[in-house]
Amino acid sequence: MKNIPPLANPAVNSLPPMKAGLFVWGFGAVFYLLGFFHRVAPAVITGELMQEFAISAAALGNLSALYFYSYVAMQIPTGILADRWGPRRLLTLGTGVAALGTLMFALAPGILWAGIGRLLIGGSVAVAFVCLLKLAANWFAPSRFALVSGLALFCGIMGAVFAGTPLRLFVDIFGWRSVVLFSAAITVLAGVGTWLFVRDYPHEKGFKDFLITAKPAASHKKTGYIADIIQVFSYRNTLLLFIIPGGIVGCLLTFSGLWGVPYLTTMHGISPAKAASLTSALLVAWAVGGPVFGWLSDKLKNRKRLYLTGCAVAAAGWIAIVYLPNLSLVQLLFVLLITGFFSGSMIISFAFAKESVPPYLAGTVSGVINMGVMMGPMILQPLVGLALDRLWTGEVLAGIRIYSAIAYRTGFTLMLAWILLSLLLLLFTRETGCRQMPH
Repeated sequence: MKNIPPLANPAVNSLPPMKAGLFVWGFGAVFYLLGFFHRVAPAVITGELMQEFAISAAALGNLSALYFYSYVAMQIPTGILADRWGPRRLLTLGTGVAALGTLMFALAPGILWAGIGRLLIGGSVAVAFVCLLKLAANWFAPSRFALVSGLALFCGIMGAVFAGTPLRLFVDIFGWRSVVLFSAAITVLAGVGTWLFVRDYPHEKGFKDFLITAKPAASHKKTGYIADIIQVFSYRNTLLLFIIPGGIVGCLLTFSGLWGVPYLTTMHGISPAKAASLTSALLVAWAVGGPVFGWLSDKLKNRKRLYLTGCAVAAAGWIAIVYLPNLSLVQLLFVLLITGFFSGSMIISFAFAKESVPPYLAGTVSGVINMGVMMGPMILQPLVGLALDRLWTGEVLAGIRIYSAIAYRTGFTLMLAWILLSLLLLLFTRETGCRQMPH
């Protein structure tokens, strides 16, 4: 596929309606939803995985984090491949590899094959978000880009919600391997639908292309990819925003994506299903908070102050969750909802960073920031597991290690340290006022 699409047929006068764009975009959104599902699924089946593979908390943390290792590694290459191959081809390939990885994970006879499956899943679903942004730019008016981007995050987090209480209920009935196998089948269907119905540009379905896809940016500079990455990091905001969202998302996905369910069952004496409901509530609040903070930031023409507020409230929420163990379930739910909602402020990172670099580096900086976002859970999940193992007292129940309140509090302190660092670093960012900074 050529880098620059052919011009739309002059005889075609109509731009694609919203429903046509949503139909095409929706197949990528399903894949992104499945990616989030796999991202946090280990949180609900920690006991089954530790028992099945006879592994410790540190080993389970590493198994879960393998997803993030390959996901992070694929961020910048994904941007390059999306430009060269187009989202249709890349999404179809991604769904195929993801289905293979899911199948390997579901049928894994041991921890090695399960780990390879997680690696394949993480690397393949890494293409979903970038392809969604590219389809949004091609199939929707520029004025709708922020709205559709917010919908993308919402769809992804809904995948994480499905990996909460619904997953726990299905695992209790059918077993974890059967449920994961079913998700592999859904991934195959998403891939087939992508190849049959998704097209990279509106003119390929008989519509007129939006100007943003028909004309390359006049300011684009033909430089090497490595040179672009180096230049992106030469801007202060980029370097800071590479680290900042990792603290917020690291807390969210380390808790809701792995250690939150066993922590809540141990500390509050509730069932895994009820604990999964609480972590799902955290994610739903995050899903709502993202679009709200994005819209409010645009409306107020402010990035830094709003981001600072969100990060500060989120940090206070995590301190309460970790250090106030006597909260009632109602109080805990309220704190989780507030923490999740204000964590949605991390979505400001993408617009903040894009406005901080020259326009021709917008794609590169998006990949860099998304890499920083995922480095949070990638680093924190195994570190928390290591801390738990170091403070393990030897207690075992049904072949599963049981960790004390002190162990969990020590492990979660690592999360708190990063989000507090994020709050500090935000003070040193330079406000853009929702305008492209002069360079």
